[in-house]
Amino acid sequence: MKQILQEFKSGKTYLVETAVPVPGPDEVLIRTSFSLVSSGTEKMLVEFGKKNLLAKAMSQPDRVYQVIEKIKKDGWATTYRTVLNKLDTPIPLGYCSAGIVEAVGAKVTRFRPGDRVVSNGAHAEYAAVAENLVAKVPDGVSMDEACFTVAGAISLQGIRLLAPELGERIVVIGLGLLGLLAVQLLVMNGCEVLALDIDPIKVDKAADYGAKTYCVSDGQDPVDEILNATEGVGADAVLITASASGDEIISQAARMSRKRGRIVLVGVVGLGLKRSDFYEKELSFQVSCSYGPGRYEPAYETKNMDFPIAYVRWTENRNFQAFLRALESGKLEVKSLISGICDLSDYDSVYEKVSKSRGLARLFRYSAELPAQSNITIGPNKAHAAKNDSIGIMGAGDFVSGVILPELTAVHASVSSICSSHSAKLGHLAKKYSIAKICSDPDEIINDPDVRALIIATRHHTHADLVIRALRQNKHVLVEKPLALDLESLQNITLTLSESEGSLTVGYNRRFSTFSTALKKSLSASQAPVQIVATMNAGEIPLSHWTQDPEEGGGRILGEACHYFDLMIFLTGSAIKKVFMSSMGSYNLYTDHASIILDFENGSSATIHYFSNGARSYPKERIEVHQLGKTAVVDNFRKMYSYGFSGLGSVSRQDKGHPGQFRAWLEFLKKGGLPPIPYSQLENGTRACLMALESFRLQMPVQV
Repeated sequence: MKQILQEFKSGKTYLVETAVPVPGPDEVLIRTSFSLVSSGTEKMLVEFGKKNLLAKAMSQPDRVYQVIEKIKKDGWATTYRTVLNKLDTPIPLGYCSAGIVEAVGAKVTRFRPGDRVVSNGAHAEYAAVAENLVAKVPDGVSMDEACFTVAGAISLQGIRLLAPELGERIVVIGLGLLGLLAVQLLVMNGCEVLALDIDPIKVDKAADYGAKTYCVSDGQDPVDEILNATEGVGADAVLITASASGDEIISQAARMSRKRGRIVLVGVVGLGLKRSDFYEKELSFQVSCSYGPGRYEPAYETKNMDFPIAYVRWTENRNFQAFLRALESGKLEVKSLISGICDLSDYDSVYEKVSKSRGLARLFRYSAELPAQSNITIGPNKAHAAKNDSIGIMGAGDFVSGVILPELTAVHASVSSICSSHSAKLGHLAKKYSIAKICSDPDEIINDPDVRALIIATRHHTHADLVIRALRQNKHVLVEKPLALDLESLQNITLTLSESEGSLTVGYNRRFSTFSTALKKSLSASQAPVQIVATMNAGEIPLSHWTQDPEEGGGRILGEACHYFDLMIFLTGSAIKKVFMSSMGSYNLYTDHASIILDFENGSSATIHYFSNGARSYPKERIEVHQLGKTAVVDNFRKMYSYGFSGLGSVSRQDKGHPGQFRAWLEFLKKGGLPPIPYSQLENGTRACLMALESFRLQMPVQV
């Protein structure tokens, strides 16, 4: 399928060929009929993208601070690679679309194939969207009208926060698409609407919708205009749907308001609030969040858990439905807002007009008959099939684009296929790395006889199942950690591997670091047990992040601290026999504040501290190893200090082991022999990590 992306680094928009997404159990697959280009919103994205790197940095000083802190911790080279990867990440454009349901997930109950629907799908021929972000289009509403629904819900949510009453005087500042929709909705609500803009064409349009209008392009003071229109009392409420970098609009909104008036911001303006503007009048100010309650709530938007209507009357989906009913009634009119309709292939001319602020809304029209294939060949695949040594990659997230593909490219690995059920980056990565085949169905790679090896870098809950399916096809598998989220899955992997001609490696890159291998060599000079203290200053991430979800991510101990379980096995040269985990005042099984004590069969012991409450400026990782009166310290895999060990030194850059890991795995694929990590160690480390959670639940040590 075709999709419009924006290159973040240059701001260039381009049309990419990518795979049709596969709907998840809670999702609806929609074949797009129309999508809307909102001049205001998308102009802002395009203009930001076209800024040079310095201008981008100056507009986001908080991000600059994060980069500086990362340089201090991880060094220039690592930070540079991370920044380049972020700049290379394409942005899918578009958020208002209408189309026909093509397929539904197993848990979807409100839709069936053939339904006409709206969603927040991007500018793409197909979109897989969560059920709560999809609404049916009434019979009396055309598809080109319906694709205004999501934009309309944004205006509607701002109005709901404004809480207008019949007869109130409401000011709307900014008459772009959202502003003009808001004018109509407020007039329908029985309000006297006073509309302001600098564009006389938009002002005339608002007048057609029943507003009293003021064009303030000739130096008129908008505050004076509104005070005169309200006999000096001021407006009951102000809705800001404008976009501006300065603070003047918010100040004007306050000065034109009556005492105890309300101000709601829907657009994007400077927020340098003056206390004096708000203090004397006791004004209230609120920022509206997109489509309504549920927005950015994973439970609502990805798991389709609705809010009870008795307690949350207007969720984002119910706002969609309300806007569609207003269209159906004929009281709301949107066709006059359409500046033009064109095919997706004409995207260049559309975005050129958007950047010049011409028109209000343009629509992309999509073919009525689209091929629903998920497998697309980008280029020839001659050598891969003949050599039978090609690699397939599952996943197209930041780790794939920022680490896996660059590392594989550096060692001239042969990547023939890449698969992702949703990622907008799929086509972009295929083009950048000359990957011949892209698809959205994992079975197309798993069952491909020309793919000899697989790298699995999908979300954690999918790992075990994909590993088992790949091993059944006798593939050589490198799966990112964690290997499994429960003991039953681990046991199934063990059984499947024993019956497979394939192999299994887990992406425990730390053991392949030059620091780790040098330290291991020094420790192996003696058979004496060692004591290790390892600290991971992980940093906080939101509880709403998918890695914190017990079902999808398994929590941060399974998802990240597992690295250190494997590293401790590698350094001690022994299996873990007993584990005890405690946490700082928390009884959440998926805590990210944990201390874990490991006992090993050879008498060694290790303590892993995994914390998220440390200073961001403090190095992320530190490992202290003690043996026979000697000590070695690995500082964030950038430096190593030796106290008594000989032959230990530092390298010039951070090395967490990714290059060594991929070199070892590719060498194994080429020459055969034993996989880079013995499966007994993989199984022991994964089991110990799972038993750590069991220990925490029981509040006692447990045997592994």
